[in-house]
Amino acid sequence: MKKILEISLGIVTSVGGFLEIGSLATAAQAGSAFGLQLIWAIALGTICIIFLVEMAGRFAAVSGHTISDGIRERFGFNFFLLPFLSTLLLNLMVLAAETGGAAIALELATGIAFQWWALAVAFLAWLLLWKGTFGFIEKCVTILGLVTLCFVVAAVLLEPDLKAVAAGALPSIPQHDHASYWFMVVSILGASISPYLFLFYSSGAVEDKWDETYLGTNRAIAGLGMSFGGTISIAVLIVAALVLAPNGVDQITDYHQLSTMLVPVFGRWGYWLFVASLGIACFGAILELGLQQAYLAAQGLGWNWGEDRKPSEDPGFSAAYTLALLLAAIPIVFGFDPLNLTILSMALTAATLPLTVIPFLFLMNDERYVGKHGNGTISNSAVVLIIMLGSILAIVTIPLELLGGI
Repeated sequence: MKKILEISLGIVTSVGGFLEIGSLATAAQAGSAFGLQLIWAIALGTICIIFLVEMAGRFAAVSGHTISDGIRERFGFNFFLLPFLSTLLLNLMVLAAETGGAAIALELATGIAFQWWALAVAFLAWLLLWKGTFGFIEKCVTILGLVTLCFVVAAVLLEPDLKAVAAGALPSIPQHDHASYWFMVVSILGASISPYLFLFYSSGAVEDKWDETYLGTNRAIAGLGMSFGGTISIAVLIVAALVLAPNGVDQITDYHQLSTMLVPVFGRWGYWLFVASLGIACFGAILELGLQQAYLAAQGLGWNWGEDRKPSEDPGFSAAYTLALLLAAIPIVFGFDPLNLTILSMALTAATLPLTVIPFLFLMNDERYVGKHGNGTISNSAVVLIIMLGSILAIVTIPLELLGGI
């Protein structure tokens, strides 16, 4: 019964946590600019995160290590330093984008400019991390995140052409703006397979004291949960393609343009459903990212760590998420555009993913850590191919898009 509950909570976690500001922004941008053509990119990213999350949970359950801890121990601190620093910096960019997203939601709700909300959002997140437990944060925020299912309902009620949806699930060559098209592919992959997702998952598995008896539970959470989350992202793309594009919104330059996405389906309640979805999804991601920054710092530097510990028992861990939340709020306070920050950080995430995933793949094939539960040919091949694709696309399209202007 306990494991069934874990599976249920894992699926709910995906529903509430998969759709954060990166997934929302990239899916909506893709739908408004290219219609249903980029459904395949979300599907590809979802397949990749299923593999990575399953691997992360299996590694934690069998070895008792988190991914960060395992990389540092297996390869040494000097090797670990590059993925450690790059992940910290990218996570900070994404955390700033999520803080901006939550602040934008509060601006939409109150009319008060988002810059004034950044520190308040950061303080509330810090207070929950300081006072809360891992279980409380995981369950409460993700259950509230069920509101994001409104995008799935809207996508169904808008009655999209199923043949066009099916065609969008297959890779295609764009008819216009080739650089922007492939840049969106890279951004979608970055949003779907951000390192913090599977790094956080491995830390959560250790926090929950998983062992080998949880391997079946882990597979169910990875497969069902991430697929459900990917479905929500595809729904956002469909809604954007059917609502924003026909109204002349083919380039999203501001989050305010997204606020009417759900209005044709739900009327005036659609506005508030969007605000709630944006605010809750972003705030949930802020808590996860704040924790992940603390996990990464503590595991990388050998400190005590654990959200269920009192701050006095792991002062370095607590100081890490405190500093991360503060630093992430600063650019938003000074009016940095959250949308540009989101799209760019997602693309850079895809480009730097190999720094974390390649050593992780070595760990998943090291019998000293995973014994007989190491990766098979399919898992290794799938992840390597997808990471190579993301890296090649990022190397080619990011410079082109930056030179042309995002």
